[in-house]
Amino acid sequence: MTLPFEYQNPTLQFERFMVDARDGAHLPTTNMAWNMVVGVLHAFRRRLSVGQALSFALVLPPMIRALFLEDWNFEQEVVPFGRPDDWLADVRSVRHEHNFSPANAVPAVALALRKHVDNDAFDAVLARLPAEAREYWRPEA
Repeated sequence: MTLPFEYQNPTLQFERFMVDARDGAHLPTTNMAWNMVVGVLHAFRRRLSVGQALSFALVLPPMIRALFLEDWNFEQEVVPFGRPDDWLADVRSVRHEHNFSPANAVPAVALALRKHVDNDAFDAVLARLPAEAREYWRPEA
């Protein structure tokens, strides 16, 4: 078996994901998209148990998986999923002085992420999570 692309070129794959997230959010730079992406991934992680989060992480490309797991206090209480406004507030709380997350941050990152994952595996793991998880990762139409 050949070395998979995601391990041969993880930086290139991550850059493509960041460009897709930037464009989906209509931000001018990937630097501006950075806090949004971190916020979307970490806000979702806060709503999962350790086991659920690890299951989800396994379907992510390596660099996105690393970002999802970065700085995780896995002893922290799981927060309720809440509503999209709650998610956006969490996203915008990441380095809030330099956070340019628009109102469509979560669906914009969801759309970008779906371009870079195996969608069958992604949907399978979401099916094992609370129903709100599927709503969280619903891309914009």
